[in-house]
Amino acid sequence: MKKSELVSAMLEKNDSLDSDVLSKSIDIIFNEISESLVRGDRVEIRGFGAFSVLGKPERMGRNPRTGEPVQIAAKNVVHFKSGKDLKEAVN
Repeated sequence: MKKSELVSAMLEKNDSLDSDVLSKSIDIIFNEISESLVRGDRVEIRGFGAFSVLGKPERMGRNPRTGEPVQIAAKNVVHFKSGKDLKEAVN
């Protein structure tokens, strides 16, 4: 789902909302989630899930074309764990 589709779906459920205000609100929410993750905080949305940052250590990999060993640098990745309500809705 794209952001524009999310705005449209929300407008269908509540036509009293302004699309510009709704779009800016969604931007603010996603920016706050992003900024929290950058700070290393965990973001939990009850019933939906939790976002956190996990550190991946440096490791050795292989170039798929040549088979040569390649050093892969350490990095941080965003991890999402779905909440109970979301798991039940999907299953």
